[in-house]
Amino acid sequence: MKKKISIAVLALIGFITTIDLAYIYYNANFNPYALSSFCSVSEFIDCDGIARTSESQFFGVPLAYWGMFFYAFVLLMLYVDKLKNIKFLKFLEVFKNPLAYIASLGLISFAISMVLLCLSLFEIQKLCVLCAFTYILNFCIGCVAVDFKNGGFVSAIKQSFFDFLDAVKIKKYLIALIAVLVVAGGFLTYTATSLKFAPQVKNMQKYKEFRAKKVKYAVSGNILGDTNPKVRVYVYSDYQCPICYVHNAMMHKLAAKLKGVQIVHKNLPLDKECNVYISAQMHEGACLAAKYAIAAEKQGYLWDMNNLLFENRPKTEAEIIRLAEKKKVFDLNKLQVDANSIETYQELEKQIDEANSKGIIGTPTTMINDETRMGVKTYPEFVEWAKMYGAEEK
Repeated sequence: MKKKISIAVLALIGFITTIDLAYIYYNANFNPYALSSFCSVSEFIDCDGIARTSESQFFGVPLAYWGMFFYAFVLLMLYVDKLKNIKFLKFLEVFKNPLAYIASLGLISFAISMVLLCLSLFEIQKLCVLCAFTYILNFCIGCVAVDFKNGGFVSAIKQSFFDFLDAVKIKKYLIALIAVLVVAGGFLTYTATSLKFAPQVKNMQKYKEFRAKKVKYAVSGNILGDTNPKVRVYVYSDYQCPICYVHNAMMHKLAAKLKGVQIVHKNLPLDKECNVYISAQMHEGACLAAKYAIAAEKQGYLWDMNNLLFENRPKTEAEIIRLAEKKKVFDLNKLQVDANSIETYQELEKQIDEANSKGIIGTPTTMINDETRMGVKTYPEFVEWAKMYGAEEK
C-alpha cells in the first residue's frame, strides 16, 4: 500500500507538472502576447526557448502531452484491480501485474528522458528545469514500482512482455489492440503531417531559406531598398528576439526582389533596461544592441551592424565591439562613445514611445501605411502585401 501511495503521489506531481509544461508550450507557440514563463530566467535556463524548438514534439504531438499520457496511465494501473470489476472496464483484466508495467515504463521513459536531456544540453544548448524535474520523477516512479528482491527491472520487463503475449492470444483483445493501434496510427499520422500542434516545425519548413547563418541579400549602409520608394516597410524589431533574425532575412530578400520598396528599421527592445512599457524582463541585452545600431547609423553603417547583431545576438558591449572590429568599417572609438551618449538613449526612447503610441507591443511587427502585422509571416505574404501598396517585381 505504501508503494502504491508513493507512486500515486509521484505520478500526480508529474501530471500537474506536464499540465504546466503544456501551458508553457501553448504560450510559446500560439500566444504572441504571452510573457516569459517563470522558468525562463536566462539564455540557458529557458523553458520557453525549448518549447519553440522542433525537439519539443514527437510525431507532431507536444512532449508535454506524451508525459500527461504516461502519468495518467501510471495512475490507471494503480487502481486497475478495482476498475476491472466495473462491467464496461472488464477488459482491464489483461493487466495482471500493474507494478511490473509501471516499473518497465518508468525505466523506458527515463531512458528516453536521458536522450532528450542530451538533445537539450548539446544541440539546443538550453535547459528546461520543469522537463528535468519530470525526468527525475520518471526514474523515481520506476525505482519505487520495481521489486529489486525478485529480479529488478529485468524481471519487470520480462513479466510485462509475457503478459502482453498472453493478452493477444485472446481473440477479442487482439482485435481491440489492432483497433487501438489503427486509431492511434491514424491520429499520429494526422498530427505528424498537419503539424496542427507543432507550429514551430511548420515554421522551420516555411522559413528554412531564411535561417542561414548569413543574410543572403545583405547590404551595407543606411538604406535597404530603393532610395525613392513607393512603399516604405517599417520593421519594429528586437536584436535578442529569436525569430526576428528570420524576419530580417525576409526583409532583405523583399528589398532585393521588389522595386519601389525600402525597409526602415525601428528599435523596440523588449528589455526593461530601456523599455518602460513592459512589466517583465524578456530580452536582456536588447537595449544595448539597439543603442549600437543607432550609433552605427550615425556612421552610415546601420545595416552592417543590424546583420551583425541579428546573426550573433551578443549580450555584452565587449562582444559587440569584437564583432564590429571584424567588420572593419566602423570607427570603434566613436561607435562606443555614440552608443553610450544621451542623444542615442533619447533616440531609442523616442522609437520605443512611437511604437507604444501605435499599439505595437511585440516583435517583430511590420507596418505599411499604418497597417500593422505582428509576427513572422511567409515570404509570399509579405510580397503580396507590399504589392498591394505599389511594389513591383524587378
